[in-house]
Amino acid sequence: QVQLVESGGGLVQTGGSLRLSCAASGTISSINSMRWYRQAPGKQRELVAIITSSNSTSYLDSVKGRFTISRDRAKNGVYLQMNSLKPDDTAVYYCNVDVKAYFRFQNYWGQGTQVTVSS
Repeated sequence: QVQLVESGGGLVQTGGSLRLSCAASGTISSINSMRWYRQAPGKQRELVAIITSSNSTSYLDSVKGRFTISRDRAKNGVYLQMNSLKPDDTAVYYCNVDVKAYFRFQNYWGQGTQVTVSS
């Protein structure tokens, strides 16, 4: 079984920064793509950023130039550096990871961490 533990959310003022972390633990032989999603109240969950096994990255248009996704293979971790935060960034942020324990890749979700940006 694989667990994803997130940390780093909180309350910040407009223009501030936060760094989200997500660490995978358990039986892991390989990790493929790692992602951050977010879900604001009353809205659908949306993909914020993705980093592939070859370290290619892609971002939601509204966060380009402000957010940076990265990964640490030694720690099975994925991070989201969020700068110049806006009230519209307020949401619960979830990490999402493709992990192979023995034979095939499976998709896992973190528990979510709240990010609140005050105006």
